[in-house]
Amino acid sequence: MHRLTVGFNDEQVEWIESRADAEGRSNAEIVRRVGEGDLVVTSDIPLAAEVIDKGAHVLSPRGEVMGRETIRARLQMRDFMETLRGSGIHTGGPAGLTHADRKAFADALDRYLA
Repeated sequence: MHRLTVGFNDEQVEWIESRADAEGRSNAEIVRRVGEGDLVVTSDIPLAAEVIDKGAHVLSPRGEVMGRETIRARLQMRDFMETLRGSGIHTGGPAGLTHADRKAFADALDRYLA
C-alpha cells in the first residue's frame, strides 16, 4: 500500500494506492480510514458498497459515479457474473480504458472538486 498526503485548497488530501491481496487487508484498511464525504476511486464493487455505506462518494476509473441508488444493482450483477464464471462460462473482462473513459473520469472528478 502506498500513501501520499498533499495539500489542496487549504485541505489535506490523502492518496492511498493499494494492490489487491488475498486476505482483503487493503480494502479493510481503506474502509477503516474512509469518512463521510471522502472520495474513493475504485472499480471494486464490494469496496464501493462498503465505503458508500460509510457516506463516502465513489467514482470509477471510467468516470461512473456510484451511489446508494445504484450500488446494490451493481453488486447483484457482479455476483451473477461471478456465478457464471464459477460454473465455467467465460464472461470476458472489462474493455480497456479509452480516451472517452479518461475524459469522463476527469469531468466527473472536476464536478466533485467544484
